Amino acid sequence: MDPKEVKDLMAVMRKTGIQKLVIKKKDGDELQLEMQSGSVPSISSSSAQDNKEQRLFHSSPSGQSSENHSSFAKEEKPGQYITAPLVGTIYHSASPDDKPFVQEGDLVQEDTVICIIEAMKVMNDVKAGKSGKIAEILVENGHPVEFGTKMFRIV
Repeated sequence: MDPKEVKDLMAVMRKTGIQKLVIKKKDGDELQLEMQSGSVPSISSSSAQDNKEQRLFHSSPSGQSSENHSSFAKEEKPGQYITAPLVGTIYHSASPDDKPFVQEGDLVQEDTVICIIEAMKVMNDVKAGKSGKIAEILVENGHPVEFGTKMFRIV
């Protein structure tokens, strides 16, 4: 779908107050637009080929969408991803003064604690679950994560 068409749909959603819009094409492709707090729609897309949800646009914390905060889904980099096992806030260290559990370039084992996710005032240790080298940290400290959010890439 053309980015201009998506922006037009987003404007219609804001104007009419529509909270969720799902467009399914005959070829199996699907586009989902859903209003988040701050009245900026979030967009996800899936296709019959890969059937994975991909974020197409991101909004700034102020709720304003801009060219600087928008990007199209990119090719996944090589390696495996460690995803969030629950919804909450990610912390890279046990306390603000402590050093991070892991940094890019660190080697981890399956039982290595890589971060903490706070959910409902409970701190949950998250273990790597895979052995390898931390190639990329994808979520900043203190940011919210949803179930399945890619947090780390390991090779």
